[in-house]
This record gives sequence, C-alpha cells and structure tokens, in this order.
Amino acid sequence: MPEPSQTPQAPAETARGDHSATLKRLEKSAGRLAAHAIARMDEQLPWYRAMPPENRSWIGLVAQAGIAAFTEWFRQPEAPQAISTDVFGTAPRELTRAISLRQTVEMVRTTIEVMEAAIDDVAAPGDEAVLREALLVYAREIAFATAQVYAQAAEARGAWDARLESLVVNAVLSGEADEGVLSRAAALGWNSPDKIVVVLGTAPNGDSELTVEAIRRASRHAKLQVLTGVLGERLVVVAGGDDDPIRVAKALIGPFAPGPVVAGPVVGDLLSATRSAQAAAAGLKACAAWPDAPRPVLSDDLLPERAMAGDRFARDQLVEEIYRPLEEAGSALLETLSVYLEQASSLEGAARMLFVHPNTVRYRLRRVTDVTGWSPSDVRSAFTLRIALILGRLSDSDRSL
Repeated sequence: MPEPSQTPQAPAETARGDHSATLKRLEKSAGRLAAHAIARMDEQLPWYRAMPPENRSWIGLVAQAGIAAFTEWFRQPEAPQAISTDVFGTAPRELTRAISLRQTVEMVRTTIEVMEAAIDDVAAPGDEAVLREALLVYAREIAFATAQVYAQAAEARGAWDARLESLVVNAVLSGEADEGVLSRAAALGWNSPDKIVVVLGTAPNGDSELTVEAIRRASRHAKLQVLTGVLGERLVVVAGGDDDPIRVAKALIGPFAPGPVVAGPVVGDLLSATRSAQAAAAGLKACAAWPDAPRPVLSDDLLPERAMAGDRFARDQLVEEIYRPLEEAGSALLETLSVYLEQASSLEGAARMLFVHPNTVRYRLRRVTDVTGWSPSDVRSAFTLRIALILGRLSDSDRSL
C-alpha cells in the first residue's frame, strides 16, 4: 500500500490531560472492538460476506490495525504518525483491486461506529467527551488517508495501464501482435469486438496523456472500444465496434493534430489489426503525394500513391483486385479501358480506335465498374485504374521471364 504521511492533531485537552486509565481500558478492549466490527460487517455488508476468506481476513487485519493505530495515537497525540501506513500497510497492494473505494469507506464507517458506540464503556469516568472528540478527529484523518491510498493506487494503476496499452498498440503497428497481445488487451478491458479499424495521424504537441484522454472521451461518445497511444510523432487508435472506417475516423478525429488522418480497412480481430495498421501507416506516408486528399481518408483510396511509394501490399492489391478480375472478364474490357484512358477519357476517341460504336465503349466501361468497383469516368478512379493496369502488365512481364 502507498505510504502517505497523515499527522492528525488531537484535541488540546487530550494532549495535556492524564488519561492513562482510559488508555489502559482502550488497550484491553481493542481485540473485542475489532471482533465486534468484523461481526457487524458480516451482518450489514453483503459484499463482505460474498468475498473469499483470504480477502475477509485482510479486511479484518485492517480493522484491527485501525483500532490499534487509534490507541497509539491517543497515547501520543503529538507524535508524527502515518495513518495510512499503520492501518492500510497491513494489507497487500492487491486489496485496492479487490475492494472498491466505496466498500472501503463502508468498512471504515462500520469500524468507527462500533468504536463510537463503545465509548461509554471504554472511557474512564469523565473522559467520555475527550475520547469522543479524539475519535471524531481520528475518523476525519482516516477518511483523508483512505482517499489518498486509493488515489495513489489509481495513479500507479493508470501509469501501468498506459505502458501496457502502449505495448499493445506498438505490437499491432509493428506487425508483432501475438497471443500475448490478446492477453494484455484483455487485461485493459478490451472485449474483442469483431469489427476493428486502425486510425493513424499526427499527434499534437503537448502532454500525450491529455491526447489519449481526449481520444477516450471521443470513443465513449461514439460508443467505440479503443486502444490508443502516442508513438513518436504519430497518434495511433485501434478502434472496435463499427464497420465503417470513415465514420470511426470522423468520430475520433478531434484530438489529432492538423494534417492527414488515415483509416485502415476493417478487420475481424486484434491479431488481424496489424494489417489495418500497416495499411494506414503506408497511407499516411503516401498522403504527401495527394495534397487534396479528404480528411480523414481511407487507406484503400491511397492505393496508387502507396504503390508508387513502394508499398508491396498496395501493388499486390491493385493487381489482384483490379487487373486480374478484368483479365478474367475477357480481353475486351482490358483493351477498352486501356484505350479509353489513353484517349483522355473520350468515348468517341476510344470508339474510333477500337472500331466500335460509342455505346459499346459505354457498355464495356460500365462492366469495368461492375467488375472492379472503380468508375473510369471519375478522374480519381481513372488514375487508380491506370496504375493498376501498369502494375498488372509489369507483373505479367515478370512472370513471362
């Protein structure tokens, strides 16, 4: 447990007076008071009854330590004492995970109530008011110590979780995700959604923790699960729960610094998120070649730039998703598309070169759109189709050698 220093100030009359008789009675009653506190917790607190025996025994030790610490403080009210060390130091650090702050407050309240109810029996004649006032001051200090213990535990846990989350995000981005990454993600509360998108962009200057927290707020508003981190100059978000990458990116785009933001393709699990992350990273690198790219932009919309920047996966994707299907659909579609693009997207020019009617060209171009999903009449799509044709021919040439 953390060890903050809390030094309660006893009432002036307690510090000055001789209350040795009350002190002796308090020492003799400590075990009985602790037993009564445990019995009352068992009677009144359902969560205590439901806990495993080991945790109940730790809570019993905390209650005993609390009464013993009060006794020692009553003996030497002016001596510096660290209440959280005396009381909570008897329990392992893991106890802050086993019981919540609310439950700890209930435990402390129950113990204080038992001690308060026994004041008339424990205090020597005439010392009742002094003992009651001392207990009130001590209860206040215990409350502060409890809050500080949980605050420090939360800070330590948050720092550890942030490091663990960075490891998970870095493994996804670097292509090193394995079963261990799944275990770490589960420890962070990741519930293994079946629709995952990786979003990359530039991290803003300043405190990275504030950026991460802003992403979390945005994700809660959009009802998304996220694993996020600032890796160098890049802000990386692994988001689950939506099958529309652009919708996900728009929901989370606020904390990103100005500049391109790229969303990778949707994948089915965290191990496959490596593919989405690498596509998004390649797209972010290639964005410089498309100054007018939308923000955010899909990594697949950057396929031609990625291919020209040396992304092997983009080259393969263009060949396999555009060139090969056109090749399998018949030589007429490939030839018509090639001539149409060479003729500056002119139906009439392509028809003259192919010796066919313009309507035939128009029909074949519609077939190209049906087969590939890219429309030759759209300038951006035409550029992508042209790059796919070039890469497909180069691939055929390599295979023929």
